[in-house]
Amino acid sequence: MSADFPAGAELLRVRDLHAFYGESHVLHGLDLDVSQGEVVTLLGRNGSGRTTTLKSILGLVGRRTGSVRVNGRETIGLPPHRIARQGIGIGYCPEERGIFASLSTEENLLLLPRIGAHGLSTDEIYRMFPNLQERRKSQGTKLSGGEQQMLALARILRAGARLLLLDEITEGLAPVIVQTLGRVVRELKERGYTLVLVEQNFRFAAPLADRHYLLEHGRVVDTFGAAELAHRIDSVQKFLGV
Repeated sequence: MSADFPAGAELLRVRDLHAFYGESHVLHGLDLDVSQGEVVTLLGRNGSGRTTTLKSILGLVGRRTGSVRVNGRETIGLPPHRIARQGIGIGYCPEERGIFASLSTEENLLLLPRIGAHGLSTDEIYRMFPNLQERRKSQGTKLSGGEQQMLALARILRAGARLLLLDEITEGLAPVIVQTLGRVVRELKERGYTLVLVEQNFRFAAPLADRHYLLEHGRVVDTFGAAELAHRIDSVQKFLGV
């Protein structure tokens, strides 16, 4: 499958990013770059600032300072709903998934407004996630954790997001669901999507990513590309406490 968008152009540039929850200072001058079509992971132990980094990109923190440029445009002063519509659309898939229990799978899928011009059709979504087609009339409360995760990802794809911020999408899921999500991530990359993954499951993230950022205490302490992974894997696993 050919890419829908050309790869290589700078899509996201973060400089000297600080983030605060009340009096708590969580990010301490974080720098990050993501190019169009890349899959980038944010690796670190719990409390390292990975989830806060995703939320800060979209302005979903109490306060942030520094610079966050999307497609060359500064967004640090914009509200989240405007940030989401920048460039080719930004979609955030939070760890808690946000599935509405009283709505059916299909109603959840159709709920979000369009934020980009390239949203997937319902047929494309069901081809990518056959489980959701089978459960399209089931209420959110009746979906398994894996089905809820697939629905959360499918929802932002239908909304038209092309820059995807995905937070712990494999946590607590059965291996067969993790394999499905890995297949979907590969397909999205082939189609020109850009993904930033916060992922504790290094075995899942390692073969998918073009580059890895290591975070500790709200700072990037190291970064390396996929070609370096074989030589770095022992030190990375030690860093992560794997």
